[in-house]
Amino acid sequence: MSVVVITGASSGIGRALAIRAARAGYDVVAIGRNAAALAALAEQAGTEYGRVVTAAIDIADPAHAVQVIALAKDHLGRLDVLVNNAGAVAVGPLAEQNDDALRMQFGTHVIGPVALVREALPLLRAAQGQVFFVGSGVARAPLHGLGAYSPSKAAVRSAAAVLRRELKPLGIAVTYVDPGAVDTVFMTRAGMAGAPASLLVSPHEVARQMLVAIHTRPRMVNVVPWQTAFVALAETFPQLTDIVLERNPALAGIEAVQAPLSAESAPPALAPPAEPPNPATTSTAFEDALEPLGRRMERVKLGPAFVRDLLVEGTRLDPSEVAMRWAGMPNKNERAVTVAVLGALSEAGFLTVDGDGYRVVRAP
Repeated sequence: MSVVVITGASSGIGRALAIRAARAGYDVVAIGRNAAALAALAEQAGTEYGRVVTAAIDIADPAHAVQVIALAKDHLGRLDVLVNNAGAVAVGPLAEQNDDALRMQFGTHVIGPVALVREALPLLRAAQGQVFFVGSGVARAPLHGLGAYSPSKAAVRSAAAVLRRELKPLGIAVTYVDPGAVDTVFMTRAGMAGAPASLLVSPHEVARQMLVAIHTRPRMVNVVPWQTAFVALAETFPQLTDIVLERNPALAGIEAVQAPLSAESAPPALAPPAEPPNPATTSTAFEDALEPLGRRMERVKLGPAFVRDLLVEGTRLDPSEVAMRWAGMPNKNERAVTVAVLGALSEAGFLTVDGDGYRVVRAP
């Protein structure tokens, strides 16, 4: 059975891809920094689909690359696909970023991933495997206010191109992914408003196209082609781009929704939205979050309507109490589904971790 290693798997694109890959029959090594979120992922994907190995590891430190690759080799015996998806941002002016902030961003996006490729090379060569780098439109049309995020993503794009040429003679494919503006809490956690809801693509759609790319092995995946085209125009006409962004920063989602953070400050767990969420978009996000769990929910007769009714802003949800509310005396499987559902809603931004439970931060 093929093995895929996914970094940044505790939320967003990485989590969606881990679930879809497990469903498609892959063995998965899921790496992230949120141990609780990874445990929920393993419970959701592993129970129904196949082997899922998780580990809370910060890949920004290249010394951890050996540990990550060893998980695939020692637990699953091989490595076919390496997905460098983990992301990090320290908002604020680039010139004011301290050394730790710079190391964190370049380490997460460039240094750590290249170290992973280096350590994985023997396994990837044996499997004639594939490496993914998840980039961003800001690699070509950089945005201010995001610290070293734009420069580090530009380095990702360049590294992918270099490694593609270097690894091709070894039978290893390298695929660069431009995901477009993705509907995750990445930007809001960093204190920014994020792109307008009308521009956002579901992380599940990004994951779907990446899973297809494992079979087709393209050099590039542009998830939202028209957005890639606009980025190309912005790169070609930088002066015009500067004018547009100065007059309408909301278009790029770089408006702060709270007081600016200093270089030493840590981003909040979840910043309040800049304006009331669009009900249609929020409803779609709710459905997308539960979509991978559809069969399991049907099997235990946990209806989406019950889950929707739980999401009252400010309410604290204890997984055991929630399971008892809908199942009476829940068995092991019913409790596992409850944990998986709450974990999915947390990653979709409806809940935030509150001790051993969750707090509802927005309603669908």
